[in-house]
Amino acid sequence: MGVRLLRPAVGLLIIGDEILSGKRPDKHFAAVLEKLRARGIGLDWVHYLGDDRLRLTTFLRASFDRGDWVISCGGIGATPDDHTRQAAAMALGRELVLHPEACMLITQRCAEMAAEGRGTADMRAPENLQRLKMGEFPSGSQIIPNAYNRIPGFAVERHAFVPGFPVMAWPMVDWVLDHGWVELHRNHPDGERSFIVDDFPESLATPVLEDVERNFPGVRVFSLPSMGEAGGRRHLELGVKGPNDALDAALGLLRRGIAVRGGIIREP
Repeated sequence: MGVRLLRPAVGLLIIGDEILSGKRPDKHFAAVLEKLRARGIGLDWVHYLGDDRLRLTTFLRASFDRGDWVISCGGIGATPDDHTRQAAAMALGRELVLHPEACMLITQRCAEMAAEGRGTADMRAPENLQRLKMGEFPSGSQIIPNAYNRIPGFAVERHAFVPGFPVMAWPMVDWVLDHGWVELHRNHPDGERSFIVDDFPESLATPVLEDVERNFPGVRVFSLPSMGEAGGRRHLELGVKGPNDALDAALGLLRRGIAVRGGIIREP
């Protein structure tokens, strides 16, 4: 029997030792999730990884091979603890090359800083040669504009790489979603419906949930148990998620199945 390959998925990769150590809280997950939902795009996975080039390379090689759509936040600078650009190139088996448009934008940024009395506009200066490394991307990449300070991110093979700073990253994510990911937008985004049933065992709910998925392809069910925290009653939140035009009927089937088994239903 052959190996079944996973379908391409939508993922969010958040990179940085400072996140894993707790030195800085992650703000990207909630923000990116909201941006995706606003365009009717679901999120299939999210991963947090530290600044480890080998680990990043291994992870990216797998996501490239699957054809996933990925937003990656962090690690695209040019200091020794930034490894994302190099890992992406290694994962693809490509060279890092200075992108000509990135070179132009970084040169403009250096000139602007020099005009403000910060450094020199001479691109042969060591500090500016170092800045140019932030424009070295895997060959075949496209730039992602950065309205904050001109230093671009890059997109390659359905993967979009943006900085870790939210003030830069989030407008860049908007640009990616509205320019490179348009084919994923849905005119009728998926939705979710649910209800609460008190003191009801999941073992009785499971056959009903399975029946809903059999009758409504494309609809997924869920069961969220509560153990009665904060003095509340033990209960299940049961629901369906998927295309909006199927949810009312799917939820109706779920309600009827639970009611037949003696469940007392209330709204969440």
